[in-house]
Amino acid sequence: MHAQHVHLLKLCVGIESVSQLEEYRAKQRAQARSLGRPDETRHITRMRPRREAELLRGGSLYWVIKGVILARQNILRLETEDGEDGIRRCAIVMAPEIIRTQAAPRRPFQGWRYLPAQEAPPDLGDRQKADENLPDALRLALGEIGVR
Repeated sequence: MHAQHVHLLKLCVGIESVSQLEEYRAKQRAQARSLGRPDETRHITRMRPRREAELLRGGSLYWVIKGVILARQNILRLETEDGEDGIRRCAIVMAPEIIRTQAAPRRPFQGWRYLPAQEAPPDLGDRQKADENLPDALRLALGEIGVR
C-alpha cells in the first residue's frame, strides 16, 4: 500500500484575491513562454520540502489569501535553482491551472507548512461553480455559516 500524498500550504503574500493570483500567474507564464520555457508556474522557496516523494504522489500547493485557503495548484516537481546571490533554493513547479477550493480560514504562519490530504479543503463542486464570481470575503463568510 502506498503512503498517502501530502500538500503544501503557503501564504499568498501581496495578493488580494484568486483573480489577482490568476492574473499574476498568467503574466509569469507569458514571460516564461517568451523565453522558451514550458507553460508552468514556479514558486521559489528557500527550503526544499523533505517529504518530496509524498508531495509528488498527487500533492498541491494550497494558497492562503488574506487568511483564507481559497485555491490550489497541482505540484508537478521540485527543482533546485541557484539564485543570483549564489544561494541554492527550491523551485516548486506547478501546473498552470488554479483550482478554487471551498473557503477555509488559516492563521498566519511563516514559510510553508505541510497539509495532510484529509485536512485539505475540497475543490468547489459543480453546483458551487457559480460562487467563483463572489468576492473571496463573501465566500468565506458563507462558508463560516454553513452556506456553501
